[in-house]
Amino acid sequence: MNPLLLLGLGLAIVLGGILWLRLHPFLALILGAFAVGSLTGVDHLTASMEAKYRGDLTRAAIQDEVVREIEALKKDGEPFDVQTIRKEAKQDVQKRNSELEALAFARAGDFTKSNTTLSRITSAFGSTCGKIGLLIAMACVIGRCLLASGAAERIVRGALSLVGQRGAPLAFSGSAFVLAIPVFFDSVFLLSIPLAKATWLKVRKNYVFYIGALIAGGAMAHSLVPPTPGPLFVAEELGVNIGTMILVGIPIGIVCSAAGLLYARWLNQRLDIPVRETEEDMAELEELSQRGLSDLPPLWISLVPILLPMVMISGATIYHSGLDPTESASLLSNLGDKNIALMIAAAAALVLAAVRLKDQKALAEQVQQAMQEAGLIILICCAGGAFGAMLQQSGIGPQISGMTGNNPLDFGLLPLAFLITAVIRGAQGSATVAMFTGVAIISSLAPDLEHLSYHPVYLAVAIGCGSKPFAWMNDSGFWVISKMSGMTEQETLKLVTPLLTIMGFTGILVTMIAAKVLPLVS
Repeated sequence: MNPLLLLGLGLAIVLGGILWLRLHPFLALILGAFAVGSLTGVDHLTASMEAKYRGDLTRAAIQDEVVREIEALKKDGEPFDVQTIRKEAKQDVQKRNSELEALAFARAGDFTKSNTTLSRITSAFGSTCGKIGLLIAMACVIGRCLLASGAAERIVRGALSLVGQRGAPLAFSGSAFVLAIPVFFDSVFLLSIPLAKATWLKVRKNYVFYIGALIAGGAMAHSLVPPTPGPLFVAEELGVNIGTMILVGIPIGIVCSAAGLLYARWLNQRLDIPVRETEEDMAELEELSQRGLSDLPPLWISLVPILLPMVMISGATIYHSGLDPTESASLLSNLGDKNIALMIAAAAALVLAAVRLKDQKALAEQVQQAMQEAGLIILICCAGGAFGAMLQQSGIGPQISGMTGNNPLDFGLLPLAFLITAVIRGAQGSATVAMFTGVAIISSLAPDLEHLSYHPVYLAVAIGCGSKPFAWMNDSGFWVISKMSGMTEQETLKLVTPLLTIMGFTGILVTMIAAKVLPLVS
């Protein structure tokens, strides 16, 4: 079957299963994977695997040439420039292109003969779990412990005390951005909305601004900064170092959040919405606003589980950038491994929760809830990985590459990645599912990411930005915001849909400019 038709069929099964049949995303993704995998022709499967193996073999050959040349120069005591050596290695490897193509074709043929649809799906499922399973589990532990210990609330209150009531929107946006790095957006909003309402009680205005600020901060970190599942999965699929994703995702996310804040401020001047609560609820909010900081953990301790893995992973990334390919990893780089960093952060969060809760049974319940939450997310992520692998193996990459002739997609991949992800997001609602599906399609169009004129991290960020536009009533987050804030559906549409769309388009614009001005490649 034609790969483009297979793409349409796969998307129809996933989107139709979620929207029409109301299937769980895990089931819809697995059904889509089986449909695409079983209908993929042998020729298309061979072509897609040949493209994959050719890229893998080319990268390995270049790396071997670089290491061999550097070792020879070191032995002779001569100076060297890694980027110059790598450029020369690429030219040398290109001369062996026919040899590598023949080897890739042979491996692709062996893969096609020895793998059934079921084995390909289970292999992709397991591979995805190996990449991100432990990370998601640790992130869920961190998020649950932050909520249970009061550390999350302390971070929001700390931001409020820093900027005062006049700067409350900035405080809400900033704290939501930080909290959404390990904690999922719905949880961040549920945690922060009572504090936004309590702040409104003191000033009796700017409620729309406060709600918009929470959305602007939390929503962007949710799609751009690991270890939340979306950006984590996209980075892994594109081979982007997690530290690099963090270092690039944070500044671009901040710019997007600023654009969202501006829209929320503009709408706040034109839409006056009060807090619609009962007298009993208002009394509880009054009590919450009066609760002292002594009931919460210190701010610096509250921030440790969030900042520690970011510092470790980013620090290792910066350290690695200064090494040449022949230098081995040190203890610092091992500590900066994403799995180890998240495990250490989870241990710190557990200690914090244990000290604050002072109840072993309560702590065990929090961990159990975190594991249940993680298990569900991991299932969806792994099903998304299997579905994505089947799309990649359907031959869609070579098909579209053939349509472009001798002009392979390069800079145009950025807006294309954004638009594909945005359409999927608008169709089925989930930002995370949109990112899973989007990266599967895009990675098929550019199997050899090293030949791009910019770092693949920008492609990952473009996909993350594409998961923001066109949010409406098919998004679970839409209803969380609507019901918890007390806004009507019409009011929520006026706030949420334009705000997220503006942030998404701002993000792709900034990403394209950054990819041109600072491509991060030699």
